Amino acid sequence: MSQGLESNPKRRSAASAAAPSPETSGAGKLYRVIIDTLQAEIASGVFPAGSRLPPERLLVERFAVSRLTIREALIGMEILGLVEARQGSGFYVIGATANRQATPDALDIGAFELTEARRIVEVQAAALAALAATDEQIREMEAVLQKMELENDEPRQGDWAADRRFHTEIARATQNSAIVLMVEMLWDVRTRSPLCNAMLQRITAAGGTPRMTDHRSILDGIKARNPTAARDAMLIHLDRVLADLLAFTENDSIEKLTTANAQRRAAARRRLSI
Repeated sequence: MSQGLESNPKRRSAASAAAPSPETSGAGKLYRVIIDTLQAEIASGVFPAGSRLPPERLLVERFAVSRLTIREALIGMEILGLVEARQGSGFYVIGATANRQATPDALDIGAFELTEARRIVEVQAAALAALAATDEQIREMEAVLQKMELENDEPRQGDWAADRRFHTEIARATQNSAIVLMVEMLWDVRTRSPLCNAMLQRITAAGGTPRMTDHRSILDGIKARNPTAARDAMLIHLDRVLADLLAFTENDSIEKLTTANAQRRAAARRRLSI
């Protein structure tokens, strides 16, 4: 199997010459720049089929971006059929040509980007809902929260329907059709964007569920007709979602390290028992 970039000076030089800087290329979203760069390197033979891409930590250093951005890029490459993930081993090159069923345009929106947009729209929506919600709408939100509690107790699932319903009910409580349209569109993207959905599915698989305490605080602010409390509660909630995205990438790496350490400890115990 071919050596990785980090251990081959010639490849490192060729890659450096070919790779645009994510900060200066003007090519748009950072993870798309990384995908384009790595795909070009695969096509040029820097990373031939069957070879392993450099570890995430080295890609973070090389592109000077966060681990989350690197993870979005790698998941995007997996969706495009350029690489495959092997448990505990990393990402391996399949080929330089994207799967015809998945186009780069499908990667336009990632989970971090989507949550930033929700942070802009839904924080103010919660404040407005505190001023405009009818008693009937508040009762509906209460009922949806009860459904969320039941949903959280069910086996892990990718589509948290009650979670979506709660947030869209808040949008409806603003009595503003444009806000309803924006919130529904953002949640549609959450489901339909392959990159965004893949990241959120993995968080769900790792045990992530909608935070009931956060949602209860949002509703309490709306019930109290306190726009500041409702706004602050929604802001705290969506900031936690962003933090979960960052923690997911860190925990994933920590889990792999923990597994490797456990294997080393087991091997050491076997040797000492001889």
